[in-house]
Formats: sequence, C-alpha cells, structure tokens
Amino acid sequence: MHGPSGPGHDVAPGAAAPGKKNLPRLIGDGSTAYTGRQPNQPPAPTPMEPGETPPQFVVFSWDGAGEVGNGLFPRFLKAAEDNGAKMTLFLSGLYLLPESKRRLYNPPNNPMGASDIGYLTDAHLRETLKCVRQSWLAGHEVGTHFNGHFCGGSGSVANWTGAQWRSEIEQAQQFVKTWRTNTGWRADEPLPFDYDHELVGGRTPCLLGQENLLPTARELGWRYDASSPGGVQRWPQKKQGLWDLPLQGIPFPGHTFEVLSMDYNILANQSKNSTNAPAYNYPAWRTQATEAYMAGFTRAYETNRAPLFIGNHFEEWNGGIYMDAVEETMKRVSGQKDVRLVSFRQFVDWLDAQDPKVLARLQGLEVGQQPTGGWRTYMAQV
Repeated sequence: MHGPSGPGHDVAPGAAAPGKKNLPRLIGDGSTAYTGRQPNQPPAPTPMEPGETPPQFVVFSWDGAGEVGNGLFPRFLKAAEDNGAKMTLFLSGLYLLPESKRRLYNPPNNPMGASDIGYLTDAHLRETLKCVRQSWLAGHEVGTHFNGHFCGGSGSVANWTGAQWRSEIEQAQQFVKTWRTNTGWRADEPLPFDYDHELVGGRTPCLLGQENLLPTARELGWRYDASSPGGVQRWPQKKQGLWDLPLQGIPFPGHTFEVLSMDYNILANQSKNSTNAPAYNYPAWRTQATEAYMAGFTRAYETNRAPLFIGNHFEEWNGGIYMDAVEETMKRVSGQKDVRLVSFRQFVDWLDAQDPKVLARLQGLEVGQQPTGGWRTYMAQV
C-alpha cells in the first residue's frame, strides 16, 4: 500500500504521462496528485557518532486539523514558519467530506453517516483543503485522526476489531482522495501528495483502541502510532512492530501529579472539562499551561533528552489560552542548542537511521535521569 509513488499509480484521464517534466501526475479523480518528493525537508538523518549528544526533539501535533473559521490553522502554519518547526497534522477524513454526502461514511458499530465531531461547512472544508495543501508544501506531515471520533458507548473505537479499523482507515483515505468528486469542485487544485504513500501514522480518538489497531496499521505499512495514553518522558520503543509515540506525563505546576501533554488534558484539570469557564481564570491558567509544557521540555533537555510530544486541537477553549501556551512554548524552545522541532515522520526517520545499540543506550535512561559521566562518556560505551 505504501510503495513508492510513481508510474504505477492511477493517472486521471488527460493527465500528463509519467516523467520528471510532466509533474504533477493526477491520481484517481484528481483530488490528489504526485508532485515529487516533499519539499522543505531536513537533510537525510545519519547515525550518531560515538560520544555524541542526542538532539532534543519536540513534536507539535494537531488532532482533527480542520480550519473552522477561527484562523488557528493558518496561525500555526505561520508560527511554525517563524520558529523553524515542522509539525504533524492528524487530519480527520470527514473534514474533507461534505455533510450532504455524509451517508458515504459507514462507521463501524454506528449508524450510517454518524459522527461525534460533526461535519464542516462547505466554506470551512474549502479552507481546510487550502491549509492542508500549504502544510504539505511547507514540509509538515499529514497523518490521520480517522473519521467519526467515537469515544463512548457500544460504538466506541475502544471496541473495534482489526477489520473495523481497516475499514475506518480506508474510508478516511478515500475521503481525502475523492473530495473533488464529493464536492463537485473539479476546478480546485489537487492536494499535492499521494496519500496512500504519505500516510504512515495516526492518533486514535480519545487515545482508545490501540491494541486492535496496531496489527492492521502494520499490515498497511504504517511506521508509528501516537495513540498510547499516559506515556512517560523516555526514549520510545516499538510496539507490535511500530514505533509507539505516546502523549506523555509532564510536570503540572502547583500540583504533585503530572498532566498529559495535550491541551484538553490540561483544560480538564483546570476547568473540570468546561471549555468556557469564567474569564478571570484565564491569565493564571495560560501561564500554568505554558509552564507545564516548558517543565516537560526542561526535564528532558537537561537530563535524558527524551523527545517531547505535544498534542493539540485547533480550538478556542477557555478564551484560546491553550493556543497561546503552545505558541509561546514553540517560541521559547526554538533556536536552543541541539533542539529540533520535527514531525513524527521525521522523528521516526531519525530513529530508523540509528544503530539499535545506540537506541538501546538511550532507552535505558529513566525519566529525568542524567547520563552517567555525561553524554560523551555515556554514549561512548555502546
């Protein structure tokens, strides 16, 4: 499924024949197109040298990745550009399916066309297409957040079988690959990538259902999954053949417990799940959210250099304070020595380029543990 993009892919009637001078090559109905290698990527990763200090990786990721008229998707494309960051957009397939065509979606264990996150208006769907195009061309990753976001009841993704996950994934891909047909907007630009090739990871709704997802994801050629709940700040390992990249517990200022490294989890601990709490709380909560992210960064940066994974939604919860916290964190960490702001795909590229013995050395460090004797000594003992 994830073979090289090239002449073997379907070409729309009238599309140019394969050849370097004839790009883009439209795929299927022309909703997507192969336009060559993704631009704005870092140099190919190389193995660490003996005694080398590992980079501090930070991944900013976005669940849903729809532009709903609040300007947050463009805001963070600009923030990423300003701070030299690449991000992962976990696109919900339904965000490219018009509500008028909702019965094309057949969700496992749920009624035809059902969705717990709703559908975008046509205007917002068009804006989302624009932002997704810009994202890929800017070098960001387009993963998946699947479709209907079912977290409760008998239809929850927690109960889906491997076959049902496969159906959900294939439908998510299909909605991305056929938006021209489903919207009728045949004059609009295609998305500039082959989604079958680009899709190598995702995050499940509410971080549920990973165990049954993973075998299917592996069969489909995925390289990682970002759905584990309650991870810790250690170097990741593989789970059922895929890199397991969890949201992590990070220090929560003013508390003895840690909070999951996602905007909604911070919100849940501040306003008891209210997304519109009294505004007098916002300044203190904004600061607390920012300092939580920075505490997680600092703990890793100054000790085991474990990657920091931050999850977000393009939402204006509690006056948009979580968006402010994420952007402030991005500004503070960018440009620091050894820090790389990357997508999940770029991060696993780096992992896969390393000697397994080197990775085992890194994986041996606990949360907040300094390398014995310093990095030069510790990493020279591989």
